[in-house]
Amino acid sequence: MQFPFTKSKKKISDGWVAISFQPDGVTFAHIRRIPNAKPEVTLCGTLHAARVDAGVMARLGKDQHFERYDCSTLLGFNEYHLLLVDAPKAPPDELKSAIRWSIKEMLDYHVDDATVDVLDVPPDKNSPTRSHSMYAVAAKSEIIKNRQQLFTQAKTPLSVIDIPEMAQRNIAALLEPPGRGLAMLSFNNEGGLLTITQGGELYLARRIDISLEQLTSAGAEQKAALFERVVLELQRSLDHFDRQFNYVALAKLILGPLPDQLGLKENLASNLYVPVETMNLDDVLNLSKVAELKDIVRQAACFLTLGAALREEGKVL
Repeated sequence: MQFPFTKSKKKISDGWVAISFQPDGVTFAHIRRIPNAKPEVTLCGTLHAARVDAGVMARLGKDQHFERYDCSTLLGFNEYHLLLVDAPKAPPDELKSAIRWSIKEMLDYHVDDATVDVLDVPPDKNSPTRSHSMYAVAAKSEIIKNRQQLFTQAKTPLSVIDIPEMAQRNIAALLEPPGRGLAMLSFNNEGGLLTITQGGELYLARRIDISLEQLTSAGAEQKAALFERVVLELQRSLDHFDRQFNYVALAKLILGPLPDQLGLKENLASNLYVPVETMNLDDVLNLSKVAELKDIVRQAACFLTLGAALREEGKVL
């Protein structure tokens, strides 16, 4: 979500610092894009704290020199809604008002208390008369205000508030086959996230209420039940995608960083019609300056924060 924040006048470094909040602290990452080379991760880490307040953020910002960068922050899964709606027939300057009207019954709080942004889903170019969809991103204004205040009090410049679906989209864009769609599935300790993208655009997003910790700590019987739930959700989502977006040819499903011994890839490959691959962030990012990211567990923990740091200048959401 893009807000009219004032960018730091002291910015001297390219790229974005992305900052996300975890139950046990705050994770941060900076990525610098380099022409004709992998994007380079220059910072990535987690500051553990029982409670992240302005004092903790101020110390982190001073230690990591956040004043040098454009900064973004990533909302957690439970801090916003991502709602798929039919694109309203409204002029551009009235679009958000029309979207508010469309989603008012979908929220569990009054729409007047929401901050709303929109994301277009590309329509079928071969069927210009066919109606198309948009995503509405809605968060309680109080959550947005509190996040802004935290950064202001910590004297950390904040330019953008982003969401995990867009962060994962940024990583998927590095792996998309030309002209084909790509499904990506990642897990962290908030849960699972499935996205389907093409050409750097988000077409479908689904949450899966299964965390990485559940998958890695489960015994054999419980793991089999969790895998069955994942397979069922993916089958339903892929079937829906085929019906809704039959003009996008899906190439494969890529799993975000996961321990090899988990066995999820093999399970999915035997139950889905699309090829299934796993990824290591080293395939698409230069990790040479951050040795801890050679560890696949750290890659999984930082995956969405790194995706948010891949944000390109000028892109909304």
